[in-house]
Amino acid sequence: MAKTVYVLNGPNLNTLGKREPGIYGGKTLADIEADCRAAAAGLGLEVEFRQSNHEGMLIDWIHEAGERGAGIVLNPGAYGHTSIALHDAIRAVSPLPVIEVHLSNIHAREPFRHRTMTAPVVAGMICGLGPIGYTLALQALAARL
Repeated sequence: MAKTVYVLNGPNLNTLGKREPGIYGGKTLADIEADCRAAAAGLGLEVEFRQSNHEGMLIDWIHEAGERGAGIVLNPGAYGHTSIALHDAIRAVSPLPVIEVHLSNIHAREPFRHRTMTAPVVAGMICGLGPIGYTLALQALAARL
């Protein structure tokens, strides 16, 4: 049976394709989901792909992944910069590997985006590579599993 990786997306990612395409690109979240499913199939993984604008829902899904999943690809969106609760949720499911993904290069943007609260508790971070960052994160998880 294939191992399941949770791909969790935070606030405003449901607006991809319309929201600031110069920063986030033209792909929609549905496009990224299709890319993830194709990549996961090639890696022998299953994907549970979700998005929420609500911090508590993301925390619940992280906890669920801790019980049922083999790993997490997490794009926390802006919550990555502010949420101690996401940090604590990731820590609570350790040693489950979590790869943090950001479509844009957070280090080349506003200073408040340069640091994420989640970075200290994830296995790795991919930022600035656009949607391919998700498939690279799946490859990284597959190599760890």
